[in-house]
Amino acid sequence: MKLLKLPVHPRGKTGRGPARRLRASSEIPAVIYGKSGVRHLTVKEPEFRLLMRAVAGTAALVEISDQAGTATLSLLQEVQRDARTDHFVHIDLREVTANEPMRASVPVRVFGESVGVKLESGIIEVSRHDLFVKCLPKDLPDIISIDVTELHAGHSIHVSDLKPIPGVTFADRAEEVVVACVVPKVEEEPVAAEAVPVEGEAAATAEGATPAEGEAAKPGDAKAAGAKGAAPAAGAKGAAPAAGAKGAPAAGAKGAAPAAGAKGAPAAAPAKGAPAGKPAGKK
Repeated sequence: MKLLKLPVHPRGKTGRGPARRLRASSEIPAVIYGKSGVRHLTVKEPEFRLLMRAVAGTAALVEISDQAGTATLSLLQEVQRDARTDHFVHIDLREVTANEPMRASVPVRVFGESVGVKLESGIIEVSRHDLFVKCLPKDLPDIISIDVTELHAGHSIHVSDLKPIPGVTFADRAEEVVVACVVPKVEEEPVAAEAVPVEGEAAATAEGATPAEGEAAKPGDAKAAGAKGAAPAAGAKGAAPAAGAKGAPAAGAKGAAPAAGAKGAPAAAPAKGAPAGKPAGKK
């Protein structure tokens, strides 16, 4: 049990105005609740700061004493601070009796290197940073220590697994998880599925497809050139020679068909009913 002492002074006026003036003079408004009733007090801020340093994140009893020398055993119930200035704004205390059981909140401290962290890629997660206990004021523990050295990945420590503390009863549910060693989940990237051709689509693109101009014919393509009944390409064997090409008889050449009206060409047959002309060259 940690017992700390704090001098206090009675406070006559209450409300926002008097409280604001107290804070301006480095005093903190305080209230203590208990069997003896509600008392409004003031605390010097420098003295309370020294008290909070001594508490240092543990459970502690505070014995307050006024100018008349009256001492009261209490617990810190709530401490309010200004988020902007970090000054203490208000203090709530709860009166306790030395020979009566009380309920108090005790911080949890985890120590040791878990085997699940060292060898099994686990991570320690603390689910409860404080636990409620029932005990006499003299049996109040400063902290609740939990050893996680033997904690494997995927396992947890519940309230029922905690080591018993003499004179202390845990007030939380027995099945509640206090500490766990978890294995982080690794998200796998989705693999893109390969496109599967539709049945009959491959055949439509394989046979009967005409290659583009200048593109070499691929093996397995439909026989375009030389197919039965197809016209031969220009210059192919058996194709008619183009005009002026080598081997093609020019007009008037030997063996070529004489042009109409040329010498030696047979005269055109007279039209039906027309008189036949005289032979050329005869007078």
